[in-house]
Amino acid sequence: MNFVSLEWLGYIAATLTTGSFALQAWHTFRTRDVSGISLGMYSAFTLGVALWLAYGLVLRSWPITIANMVTLALALSILAMKVAIETRRRRRR
Repeated sequence: MNFVSLEWLGYIAATLTTGSFALQAWHTFRTRDVSGISLGMYSAFTLGVALWLAYGLVLRSWPITIANMVTLALALSILAMKVAIETRRRRRR
């Protein structure tokens, strides 16, 4: 396999994984239901995505970089929503 075909393989993989995550994120934004999300797991996931983004930047791999930029933005938004909703819920008690 040459570099060009490997690059397209990366773009296809990035589109599928980021696209599926984006659909789930959209569902979470619409329903505002974060009850099934573990704060610890989602924090670790978001940090992992940030590290994948750094890895993609170091390698200058656009499929890795772009996919993880999008996923990081979505993950941070969901994480912020989870923290805000949990904080409001605690204040009501």
